[in-house]
Amino acid sequence: MFYYVYMLKTISKDHFKTYVGYTNNVILRIKKHNNNTGAKSTKGYEWILIFKKKFLSKSSAMSYEYHLKKNRKLRKEILDKYEKNN
Repeated sequence: MFYYVYMLKTISKDHFKTYVGYTNNVILRIKKHNNNTGAKSTKGYEWILIFKKKFLSKSSAMSYEYHLKKNRKLRKEILDKYEKNN
């Protein structure tokens, strides 16, 4: 089984937020976030996937998720790269 670390951003132009998480099913997890059944901090917003990275183990994914959540500079680089390409 593979695990993924993913980064979402809000679709709304009125509110800008990003969210980082990990899962073994990215599509299902995004659906949960968009149906208000995901993480508490994602409720009330519509989300789009801007980044995902695959891992072979849950512990590796969790470690990278922690790193990405704490590293605002890296999150901004991912966001800038996404916006440049879209």
